[in-house]
Amino acid sequence: MAYDGVKAEAITQHHNDSLVKEKTVSSNGEAAAENQTLSKRQRKKLLKQQKWEEERELRKQRRKDRKQQRRFQRQNYQPEEEGGDNLSARKRPRKEVTPSSLRLVVDCSFDSLMLIKDVRKLHKQIQRCYAENRRAIHPVQFYLTSLGGQLKQSMDEKDKGWVNWKDITIKTEHYSEIVAKEDLIYLTSDSPNVLEELDQKRAYVIGGLVDHNHHKGITFERAKELGIHHAQLPLSSFVKMNSRKVLAVNHVFEIILAYLEKSSWQEAFFTVLPQRKGAVAVGKDGATVPEKEEEDSDSDPDTPAQMKKNTTHSPNGQLQTNV
Repeated sequence: MAYDGVKAEAITQHHNDSLVKEKTVSSNGEAAAENQTLSKRQRKKLLKQQKWEEERELRKQRRKDRKQQRRFQRQNYQPEEEGGDNLSARKRPRKEVTPSSLRLVVDCSFDSLMLIKDVRKLHKQIQRCYAENRRAIHPVQFYLTSLGGQLKQSMDEKDKGWVNWKDITIKTEHYSEIVAKEDLIYLTSDSPNVLEELDQKRAYVIGGLVDHNHHKGITFERAKELGIHHAQLPLSSFVKMNSRKVLAVNHVFEIILAYLEKSSWQEAFFTVLPQRKGAVAVGKDGATVPEKEEEDSDSDPDTPAQMKKNTTHSPNGQLQTNV
């Protein structure tokens, strides 16, 4: 009887081994068939994914090691004695910052007049204004008004951190509802009035518009309609240019910041104006430089595409933001 039981158990084990072998053969066959159906690129991608999964723990350990190393370096960091010659540049105190009471307003009420690509250019200009004001020796009281529509959508999509910006007042209302009418001065190149100096008690408005010259003079007309003061920067008194006196929002903003620091319009202009504007100081070159119409209002000359454009074409493109 015991023998029969052992024999039955052996038969059962043999049957199970056969099933496992058949299953393995079947699996290998399926895998082989699958490999045959995959293209060379797909197999390469699959192998790459498998390698990535296999090295997951290794990458995790490397990140852990780097983190521990940084923690160790921070714990063992010994700062230089105060006043030492080798004080790290990163640890050096900033120049003394003295905030200005001057208000600088970017008027974003022209949203419906712009294409989305131009709205994105305006967004970049505003980002530049914010960054420069944060670094300035005499930062201004920065206002962003009439925010909404395409511009707000672009900011939400491309720069979600804007809601955490500091030292800036962002409003959906029009600037005329926020600032007293008698304090406002609209900066527009079409104004016959020339700004000689800045009044710290005033609020200067910059038109947030990139329109490729489709709406010439619109900021000047808006200022007259609202019955507020208007003026243009004293560009012609200090600089001759190969282009019209229409600057990007961030250029006007930076010129104001530079003037507050240097107390010189000429220094402010030559610190900020891009080289493609062909700016020449008045008095150094007596030759008359004819004004030319510009065609491009891209305010981000630091991008590779724009730098290429600037080097392959003569400086006859206009930044289209009316200010």
